[in-house]
Amino acid sequence: MTAYPSVRLDRLLANLGYGSRREIHGWVREGSIRLDGQPLVDAGARIQLASDLSERLTVRGVRMDPPAPLVLVMNKPEGVVCSHKEPGRSVYELLPARWRSRTPALSTVGRLDRDTTGLLLITDDGPFLHRVISPRTHAPKRYIASLDAPIRGDEAAIFASGELRLEGEDRPLAPAQLEVLEPRIARLTLIEGRYHQVRRMFSALGNRVISLHRDRIGALDLPEDLEPGAWRILDAEGRGKVLSSSTDSVPGVA
Repeated sequence: MTAYPSVRLDRLLANLGYGSRREIHGWVREGSIRLDGQPLVDAGARIQLASDLSERLTVRGVRMDPPAPLVLVMNKPEGVVCSHKEPGRSVYELLPARWRSRTPALSTVGRLDRDTTGLLLITDDGPFLHRVISPRTHAPKRYIASLDAPIRGDEAAIFASGELRLEGEDRPLAPAQLEVLEPRIARLTLIEGRYHQVRRMFSALGNRVISLHRDRIGALDLPEDLEPGAWRILDAEGRGKVLSSSTDSVPGVA
């Protein structure tokens, strides 16, 4: 029989952002928290964190939110930010309000700027986050860029050379792969995540990115049926795709 870790009920629900421990004790007295259909009578009871717990435990008639570790995939819309500190609406406001009170806190795995759309990961799983963003992982990230001027023809070779330097930086960029889709639309695959990197790469060659969309991380594609602003929980298979070492398509990366 599998042995699962356990945690006090009041602590579990408080960490998931449902409310204070006092509020949770009150819900228990009301019979509003149920496990397998039966009301729980002790807010201090230890609950096993089984994989199906969020399907079996209800809080005020609604299934409990998934506990940590949690990974979400979101189709980030234009005009929202990825930081708690930046002004304006954030991606966290697209999630249930109580999730902003979860412990451990949810964080984006890297950032997309306000005007960039597409595949964004959000997690409270620290080891997973650090593996994805670690330079040692070489997790490829793919972008579709719409450009102000037509592709001139030498961009792919320059990006793949590993010699391009961005303005204000001494260290050259790692090799990147450019695919021309249309005269003013290109697909770019990177293994780095420097500040505004795609926009600055094209700027270094005298072009300007009009719009930018990320559609892949590792081997995980943005789900076609995920509308802008929508999100879903990423399962173990999806996490594996994110961390898959699919760098063969990026020149110069072993």
